[in-house]
Formats: sequence, C-alpha cells, structure tokens
Amino acid sequence: MRKKWLFFGILLGGLFFLAIYLVKPIGISTQFSILSAIIYQAFDPTLITQNKKGELESNNPYLHQNKNLMQKIKNPLNYDLIFFFSVILGAFLASCFSKKKQSLQIKPQEILFSFLGGVLLLYGARMAGGCTSGHMMSGIMQSSISGFVFAICVFSVGILILWRKQ
Repeated sequence: MRKKWLFFGILLGGLFFLAIYLVKPIGISTQFSILSAIIYQAFDPTLITQNKKGELESNNPYLHQNKNLMQKIKNPLNYDLIFFFSVILGAFLASCFSKKKQSLQIKPQEILFSFLGGVLLLYGARMAGGCTSGHMMSGIMQSSISGFVFAICVFSVGILILWRKQ
C-alpha cells in the first residue's frame, strides 16, 4: 500500500471531525495547567477550597479567574485528561509496534535547541489563547484565521531550519 499516508490522513481527519462534532475541539495544553495544579494541591490542600455557598475558590489568581479549571482540578477524570494520556500512550505504542527501528544519533545541543524551540512554540501558542493542536488541527478545521497563521508560521520555520541543516 504505497498511499498509506492518504488512508491515515483521511482517518485522522475523520477522527478529528467526530471529536469536534461529538465532544469539543481538540486541544491539550490546558491539561498541563490542570496536572500541575493537581500535583501542587497534593502539597497545599488550600489551593482550591469551597466557600459557604458551595462555590470553588482559589488562592491562585489564575485559577480563581477560571472556575472551569478549578472544577476540572477537583474532578480530574474527564475527556480532556483521558485524551492527554491517550496521546502519550499512542506515541509509546506506535514506537513499540513500528517496523522501522532506527537508532537516533542526536547531539546534545540538538536536544537542547529542540527543547527550547518546543517551549517557545508552546508558550507562543498558549499566549495566543490555545495550544499547538488546538490552533493547527482544530483551528484549521473550524476555518479559524489564527489556525492558518499558526500553521503557516510553524511550517515556514520548520522548513527554514531543515533547509539550513542541509
């Protein structure tokens, strides 16, 4: 099957369409905030409390402004968290079952630059009010201008970096 990429591209597009249609647009960066708050709350139980009216409150200004996040921190087992861990599990399973086993010879400075580039990419996407998957995949599927701009910028920089390496 020489056109495997076409099959998997259509499959991925169909899955994204179903996710958006049945649940919500796909995005993952908010889960980092939620997971870090869950860990933090294990050390500081006063991070999120309930007032006398039964409303959630937080001594953290970011969380205090986002009632929805506080709810997800208190009840973390939801679609978003399952999606987050499924991405990690899926990548791991794909590497385990891949027929192409390649040994990577990566220089330490490439690891550092890749990590810093990823941090900048995620920071920029988050500052724009979303995440990489939210802007590019879900954003483009919803015809969002920011999704197209983000995708053009990411691919342009990636092409320039690869072109420079050769």
